[in-house]
Amino acid sequence: MNFDNLGRLLLVLGIGLALLGGLIWLAGRFFPGLSQFPGTIKIQTSGLTCIVPVLAMIVLSVLLTILLNLAARFLNK
Repeated sequence: MNFDNLGRLLLVLGIGLALLGGLIWLAGRFFPGLSQFPGTIKIQTSGLTCIVPVLAMIVLSVLLTILLNLAARFLNK
């Protein structure tokens, strides 16, 4: 892999991460109750709050698996 391809790859990954961050930020603003989703583990100390939405991660994983499998099937035809 030469530097041109590596530069393009890093640029695309950076833009993708920025878009993903924007989507997560918007989801937090429009759906503030996501931290109260059932199956959410919330650890709170004096200077740190850690929220781990276990059930939401499982549901999102199943949905993305289905979508990616459907996309792969349609692209292979």
